[in-house]
Amino acid sequence: MKIAVDAMGGDYAPAEIIKGTLMAAVVYPRLELILIGKMELMQPCLSGIKIPESVSFHEASEIITMNELPANAVRKKKDASVVVATRLVKEGLADAVVSAGSTGAQMAAALLGLGRIKGIERPAIAAVLPTSDGGKLILDVGANLDARPEHLLQYAIMGSIYAEKIMGITNPRVGLLNIGSEEGKGNELTQTAFRLLKTARINFTGNIEGRDIPYGRADVIVCDGFAGNVLLKTAEGIAAFFIELIKDKLTATSLRKLGALLIKPVMKEIAQTIDYAEYGGAPLLGVNGISIVCHGSSGEKAVFNAIRVAQECISVRITERIGMDLMHSSRSRKLKFRLSKPET
Repeated sequence: MKIAVDAMGGDYAPAEIIKGTLMAAVVYPRLELILIGKMELMQPCLSGIKIPESVSFHEASEIITMNELPANAVRKKKDASVVVATRLVKEGLADAVVSAGSTGAQMAAALLGLGRIKGIERPAIAAVLPTSDGGKLILDVGANLDARPEHLLQYAIMGSIYAEKIMGITNPRVGLLNIGSEEGKGNELTQTAFRLLKTARINFTGNIEGRDIPYGRADVIVCDGFAGNVLLKTAEGIAAFFIELIKDKLTATSLRKLGALLIKPVMKEIAQTIDYAEYGGAPLLGVNGISIVCHGSSGEKAVFNAIRVAQECISVRITERIGMDLMHSSRSRKLKFRLSKPET
């Protein structure tokens, strides 16, 4: 397996990207990892480090920054690190790309360079949220701010496949993010999507409200990218807020500090549970290739786990599985339409 890593993408690039890649090279010695970027910027981070034979470097002379218009930048900067990394996947020189850079640029590079899986109208970013019942998948979290009902249906199909094949969840429960659990709740988008999901070849369990997500009452949650992105960032912010609040309260007095030592292991477990870095990157599902989107503030651990996710996606041939299942689902829907069509 060969994974192209965008060394120039992210708040802490290239140092943390390189560290995470080297960590992955040690843990997964059979992987071939290709660091893409400017050698003049990567070289200082490699001083005194023994580079594993499984790690190679590929020069890319340009960088796409966060404040550039993604599609324009991808078209103009043909030698940008994320564009080059994606091109390696397109040309069969790599099996996946991992980047912590501009999400918009990575999506544009994937759409222009790899294209969409046949039948997919819009791809979706699938992120894992921690819950009391383990990690659960939510999509879309920002690839497309607007969506149509049929897009949510495709998200549900792709999310179900990912949850089963990558996360190991048998017959994953699919929930539609809504303002109420009853059928008929929500706006036109969710009401129409509900009807489509109810007849799809998935384990659709109905609407799910935001407050139910932390309890793991659905394994796959589907929504438009606007709602998903707000939900994801709100969850991250609340988690960080509560960790800081608990720390402040536990260290407010000498007596509390003494008590804090007793629950330190518990606090460490809680922090690990809600740490996004533990879950790695978020796959861009629906594009014709494996593209893993990392948090912009990804450090060494997050990059390592993103490479792990990429490896898992390659192993189960996630792109091919989505294409096949979508084709079967489409045929099933057409058959149902023909069978239910009234006689003339």
